[in-house]
Amino acid sequence: MIRLEKRKEPSKFWRIANPFLAVVLTMIAGGIMFAMLGKDPFVAIRLIFFDPIFSETFASYSRPQLLIKSAPLILIAVGLAIGFKANVWNIGAEGQYIIGALFGAGVALAFFPQPGWYIFPLMVLAGAFGGFLWAMIPAILKTRFNTNEILVSLLLVYVAERILAAMALGLMRNPDQPGFPGSRDLRRYEAAHNAELIANTGMHWGVVAAFIAVIFAYVIMTRHMLGFHVQLAGQAPRAARFAGVAPARLVVVCLGIAGALAGLAGMFEVSGPGGQVRIEFASGYGFTAIIVAFLGRLNPLGIVLAGFLLGLTYIGGELGQMMLQLPGAAIQVFQGMLLFFLLALDFQTNYRIRLTQGMRA
Repeated sequence: MIRLEKRKEPSKFWRIANPFLAVVLTMIAGGIMFAMLGKDPFVAIRLIFFDPIFSETFASYSRPQLLIKSAPLILIAVGLAIGFKANVWNIGAEGQYIIGALFGAGVALAFFPQPGWYIFPLMVLAGAFGGFLWAMIPAILKTRFNTNEILVSLLLVYVAERILAAMALGLMRNPDQPGFPGSRDLRRYEAAHNAELIANTGMHWGVVAAFIAVIFAYVIMTRHMLGFHVQLAGQAPRAARFAGVAPARLVVVCLGIAGALAGLAGMFEVSGPGGQVRIEFASGYGFTAIIVAFLGRLNPLGIVLAGFLLGLTYIGGELGQMMLQLPGAAIQVFQGMLLFFLLALDFQTNYRIRLTQGMRA
């Protein structure tokens, strides 16, 4: 018979090495997948990982895009990581991202075309509040009725997508172009535009917020009592109760932080690179950020590196679709492989397989 046995002391070396090994295995498995699609696997891998940064042909466009693509991933993943460490599983960051974008865009459209320095700060507050509010639904249901936050937060993503479509086709629709779904282009509204802070670098306020969130999370997790409670709740739930940790309050705090940061990411995206509320606004950042969080080992500094790596796959995927006609779904599968291999390697690190002799009748 086969029996799983938890290792007493998982290897520290493999815990550090597993993310790097997962990337290598993803390249190998992804190359096989691209070959099965009739594409040159070496060219495809080069386009995804190397050409966006090092190719003279693409680098001028791709390097600024790296910050643009990575910032929302890092911002969302930092919030998710805090909850994951406490065993609070928020899988619905994509929905919080969407609602944050709608709240932020709603403030901008309410003031349009009025100028004012205060409009963008109000959008920031509204975006964070929108994401927070959406995250409070699974939080309250979890603490009051003991529902599963995984299922509730995930299902709320599809509700948020329906609300997004309704807003793009209805209340937020551009009255100057009624024949087209979508809101006004916020990039043309100076008071609401999340413009580049340094030209041609991709650096905008969302990037600044992402790095502030990383510092904030690092301080919270290493220097604050909340970080101690989070880690204790994740590692020893029973001991956490004896130490005075309130599980319900911790669920609300963790989901609230994650929702607010996801909402901020949505607001910065809709007011900057995205530009407008449209049906296709949901980009999957909320789901990809889960991979970023785990690849970064739920550590804020590791999340920065993982965010850049996954941001690179977004840019490289676009190049692959343009140059090799790779299907968009293949890039999503490629990103999913990374999480699959990471979890498989972590499983092997934490558990060993034992062959035992079955009991005879």
